[in-house]
Amino acid sequence: MDEKTATIDEMKVERLKNLLSEFGENVKFNYELKKKTWFNIGGKTKVFYKADNLKELVNFLKKINSKEKIFVIGAGSNTLISDNLFDGVVIKLSKNFNNISLLGDDVIIAGSGVLDRSLSNFAMKNNLRGFEFLSCIPGTIGGGIKMNAGCFGREFKDILLSIQVIDKNGNVKTIPSKNIEFEYRKNNLTEDLIFLSASFKGIKSNNIDINKEMIRLKIEKDKNQPTKIKTSGSTFKNPIHQTKKKVWELIKESVPLDKSFGDACISEKHCNFFVNKGNATYEDMINLIDFVSKRVLEKTGISLEKEIKILE
Repeated sequence: MDEKTATIDEMKVERLKNLLSEFGENVKFNYELKKKTWFNIGGKTKVFYKADNLKELVNFLKKINSKEKIFVIGAGSNTLISDNLFDGVVIKLSKNFNNISLLGDDVIIAGSGVLDRSLSNFAMKNNLRGFEFLSCIPGTIGGGIKMNAGCFGREFKDILLSIQVIDKNGNVKTIPSKNIEFEYRKNNLTEDLIFLSASFKGIKSNNIDINKEMIRLKIEKDKNQPTKIKTSGSTFKNPIHQTKKKVWELIKESVPLDKSFGDACISEKHCNFFVNKGNATYEDMINLIDFVSKRVLEKTGISLEKEIKILE
């Protein structure tokens, strides 16, 4: 970067600081993101904004007026962040978006910041089944809706009634789930939407039976997937339109499982989970992802699609 470019960038940051001064400590500049993800990898973002409430979020979005790239981070459980500076705004919703309540006998309203397992526990305590699978997904409601997360044969689309969203111009609207086209790990919602809350429908049952099912699923998950280490869930989507084989089977057939780049390695417990053994860099992890993807393509002819979200 030459001196002129650096000066221009500094001028842009100063203008942003003046523009966003009313948000006080909720806006930080040149903010470290590494600790915001399960991988514990990443550099800084030009602007980090923690939204206290909906009114402030609307005001913030109107202030920046779509002139900056925006990335919303939730639990960081399926996100890989570049070591380079993100030239944009990272938004994190505060605990005020973590409210959860019962509407009638069988509908739950949950803020997008609610953890999936918290929604599952709330449903169990209120004798509603259908949410058990969420106890095994380490993310938030917002992220789960965005990627139609799921496991054990169930997905978000199976329980979702509607979502409340805000676009990057600060406009709030409600979208019924029947108007959303869901597919495996994706939907047709536009990228400019930030998820605020959602309503879900359960089926009345007995909380003892529900809890037994949650325990069964957790035991199954812990038996097959790594826990308490620096990973970020499934790296690749199952190529359901190309083969009946699971992605872990393709990786196992195609890749030496002891392959590593720096501290980025393949989990011994589940080869679709990649692990930061301690000090892996973004480049290490990307090199591992690209290596595995290339070897699977060469061996099987199947092109893998990443499930984790990457912020560059």
